[in-house]
Amino acid sequence: MKFIVKLFPEITIKSKPVRKRFIQRLQSNLQVTLKRLDNDIKVRGLWDKVEVEVPSEDAELREQVIDLMSRTPGILHFLEVVQHPLGDFDNVFQITKAAYADKIKGKTFVVRIKRSGKHEFKSGDLERYVGGGLLQHCDTAGVDLHNPDIKVKMEIREQDLFMISHKHPGLGGYPLGSQEAVLSLISGGFDSVVSSYMTMRRGCKTHFLFFNLGGRAHEIGVKQIAHYIWQQYGTAARVKFISVPFDEVVGEILQNVHHSQMGVVLKRMMMRAGEKVADRMKLPAIVTGESIAQVSSQTLPNLQIIDSSTSKLVVRPLVTMDKQDIIDITKRIGAFDMAKNIPEYCGVISDRPTTNAKLERIEEEEANFDYEVLDKALENAQIIAIDKIVEDINVHADIEAMTKVGANQVIIDIRAANEQERKPLNMPKAEVLIIPFFNLETKFQELDQGKEYLLYCDKGVMSQMHAQNLQDKGFENVKVYRPEV
Repeated sequence: MKFIVKLFPEITIKSKPVRKRFIQRLQSNLQVTLKRLDNDIKVRGLWDKVEVEVPSEDAELREQVIDLMSRTPGILHFLEVVQHPLGDFDNVFQITKAAYADKIKGKTFVVRIKRSGKHEFKSGDLERYVGGGLLQHCDTAGVDLHNPDIKVKMEIREQDLFMISHKHPGLGGYPLGSQEAVLSLISGGFDSVVSSYMTMRRGCKTHFLFFNLGGRAHEIGVKQIAHYIWQQYGTAARVKFISVPFDEVVGEILQNVHHSQMGVVLKRMMMRAGEKVADRMKLPAIVTGESIAQVSSQTLPNLQIIDSSTSKLVVRPLVTMDKQDIIDITKRIGAFDMAKNIPEYCGVISDRPTTNAKLERIEEEEANFDYEVLDKALENAQIIAIDKIVEDINVHADIEAMTKVGANQVIIDIRAANEQERKPLNMPKAEVLIIPFFNLETKFQELDQGKEYLLYCDKGVMSQMHAQNLQDKGFENVKVYRPEV
């Protein structure tokens, strides 16, 4: 199998050094991620494209490669091609006829050829020859140059002919790592999930900063959604997940700040904490999911006051987006069910919150705040590599992993529906329940507690986290199922 990767258009208009750097970064990202599927996959960067060669014709591997490249930032689209020696015009026609005779039967068509290199013919000459041959020797509905049913596409580079069998859409954006790294404030809700995704898509290595207001269960939920976004769109880069316990900070605000100013003060404390974390990690910018006027703290005057608490650049990818548009993106990237099940922890609920904060008043309220509480929260922050989340949980708890299913044990497949459909868990001799992870906490209470339940997912990440969460809630009849490979 061979794929030709076409670059996001903004890359092609860059200067030669920048364009070369972006292509090298995209090539490197694809090499890192594709070799996890098959170590023999080859990736080659050229001036205007990247070529991917897969030595195997395995159908499952093909689907995995297509899925991965469709989620890789920096790709406009990629073509699935079959490579042939160019030969003469008749050779090109015979190859095209073999590939397209059935596809264009009873349909209108047009032949389109892209050519690079030195040749004694023009692209139009070959298009007319091949098109005339198909019209004469195949049972078609004729040629339509403007609105055909089928476009017969091929590319010629020097003495090689690439017959295009499929065109797959890409994610767009810039290659991950081609822009500066950022620190994204993530709560697990729709806004912060989409803003994190958008900075990844734009080429920024995106670390995650979480202010924990809801205890361990909240942290587990946010870890799982951050891990998902990274796993889908950012695995070419190693990033950190930082969790800061913020309950005492909220308590200090509740005791010492006027209720109308609490929301803005809380955001300013988060910005101050984010700045210190970003400084430690040498990151130039903080990312938030705020949108103008979505809530009281996000009016333009309030956002200006919030930004004045930090010297870092504050990036807001969603600043003019409507809520429904944001939700629609979570559906498109597969994060909707997770985000909608993350509880909202506002921290403070203001009575008649200000929508037009004044810096003098805010500073007056903050003078009553004990900043040692904020310093203590930062001292207690936990920083882990996002791909080490399971190992981190194992440090805190001993969740037994089972390789076989015994008597009175039931497997719960907690994967999302698309994962279950793509790779069903075939266990004919065991009882298997299908409860997606975002419904697990609610549904688990309704199960027969006289049985023992083994949670299953492909990588063992989500099953480990949710087993720990259920045990923390007092359910001791939970383990993890990890079949032997």
